[in-house]
Amino acid sequence: MLDLPPFIAPQHYTDADAALAQVRRIYDNSVAHLREAMRRYVADASESPAVRRARACYPLVRVRTDSANRLGNANPVSLSYGFVAGPGRFETTLTRPDLYADYYLEQFKLLLQNHGVELEVSTSTQPMPVHFSFDEHEHLEGTLSPARRALLRDRFDLPDLASMDDGIANGSHEPAPGEPQPLALFTAPRVDYSLHRLRHYTGTTPEWFQNFVLFTNYQFYIDEFVRLGHAEMANPDSEYTAFVEPGNVVTRRAGLPTEAVDAFGAMPPRLPQMPAYHLMRADRTGITMVNIGVGPANAKNITDHIAVLRPHAWVMLGHCAGLRNSQQLGDYVLAHGYVREDHVLDEELPLWVPIPALAEIQQALEKAVADVTQLAGADLKRILRTGTVASTDNRNWELLPGNQPQRRFSQSRAVALDMESATIAANGFRFRVPYGTLLCVSDKPLHGEIKLPGMANHFYRERVDQHLRIGIRAIELLRQNGMDQLHSRKLRSFAEVAFQ
Repeated sequence: MLDLPPFIAPQHYTDADAALAQVRRIYDNSVAHLREAMRRYVADASESPAVRRARACYPLVRVRTDSANRLGNANPVSLSYGFVAGPGRFETTLTRPDLYADYYLEQFKLLLQNHGVELEVSTSTQPMPVHFSFDEHEHLEGTLSPARRALLRDRFDLPDLASMDDGIANGSHEPAPGEPQPLALFTAPRVDYSLHRLRHYTGTTPEWFQNFVLFTNYQFYIDEFVRLGHAEMANPDSEYTAFVEPGNVVTRRAGLPTEAVDAFGAMPPRLPQMPAYHLMRADRTGITMVNIGVGPANAKNITDHIAVLRPHAWVMLGHCAGLRNSQQLGDYVLAHGYVREDHVLDEELPLWVPIPALAEIQQALEKAVADVTQLAGADLKRILRTGTVASTDNRNWELLPGNQPQRRFSQSRAVALDMESATIAANGFRFRVPYGTLLCVSDKPLHGEIKLPGMANHFYRERVDQHLRIGIRAIELLRQNGMDQLHSRKLRSFAEVAFQ
């Protein structure tokens, strides 16, 4: 026997705001139903889960179109998203309209503008796992005994991995005859799963994440970002409004009042695996910085989850091994191609898929180097090299016998090597998130130049501040140039989903 909230049948909308309001109603009703059922379950140990199984489903949005053509008043070159690939029925489940309101509203408006169709909004048949219905600060399940916790699957729907794979993003999803085509890269359960993972790995809630993301593999960069973040908060004229650290610790800009959510912040007893820091703007176009640590597994893991937030761009700032004798320690490498020997994405993105450089990101990074260093022409080229970056999953690649890696890297024309950049770029390509890489040469193992303790400390003090400022400047340039310039058609497939 199922305990269900009232089913809301499809209703048709030609107004994006009204469609979003209906999505909110369905989602809020489903969440409230599951929370109340969980409260009853926690309070009444005698309740039989086999008799009263609680279920609620996600909202669904659907469009139908008979033509692949877009309306004459729609600009076909302005955006690479916002339209379906051809005639048919397209749909997706939705979640967290509180978090995704602006995003959903943009997607709805573009569909209406490009196709002149109605949006159908209704309750879906996709169950919402009870874990994804809890309020951020509500931990009802924590009071359950192990025996009662074991019975949860008999009383509620739990996360089902079969409903949240990445087949759509990978291009391997093929609807069965009569089934609708996807409207978005991610289903609602897949989004909710990643939102929960982000809390775990970064120590901050998804609400703080900004639309531009910097990744680094060194704590030195984070330390400098924290210093810059607090300096911005001390400036009442800063364009940034808040700085958030792990544990959801919020520092508001001087002159701004605290908010109710600030009271929940507390520094964690230990940092999470990949701590995130957020320099926030009111329009969410600020900067999030994540210390991913070392290795391609971490790089894939965190980008798998941040991708559901649909950021405008992510950029890797890290250290690398310089592979050319002409390079000096402290030189920069702007990646325009990648050799992928990280192996973590081989099943999802075959090695024969090229990972192109994106002109908008490349130009912003190169100009940012020039702006921050105040160099131009030959002087700029002396410290900034554009070339192929190789990423490996073997930290001690230089110890392998027979010089096999060196030969491959030479044949690929690689100028630098690290362990994360190709993974971040490849996942950006896979998830349609614009990406870029700017590395700093910290050693040259092929040429006998390795970091000694004294050299390393001096190098980090000298270069980290400049490198980070270059990354921040690049994001400022991308923001100034406009978001519609970022989402390149290079990242879109033949039969692409409509949602960005």
